[in-house]
Amino acid sequence: MYGHMNGYGWSWGGMGLGMLLFWVLLIAGIVMLVRSCRNSGGRSNDEREKSALDLLKERYARGEIGQEEFMQKKRDLES
Repeated sequence: MYGHMNGYGWSWGGMGLGMLLFWVLLIAGIVMLVRSCRNSGGRSNDEREKSALDLLKERYARGEIGQEEFMQKKRDLES
């Protein structure tokens, strides 16, 4: 009645694709989890690449330090 497939021809092929899809999704999920754990460890890449002068400028712009202190620290950093 089913010929040479014994009634399981499509289901075995589907199971093979299902297993492949399962493993691909599992590995992709693990990779995404590892990446998110590494990146959530604090600062973003942009904040890690800022120089001391950039940070000093930001503090001055936020009003955390005055002009005199900014100029002194800037001279210290440039020397």
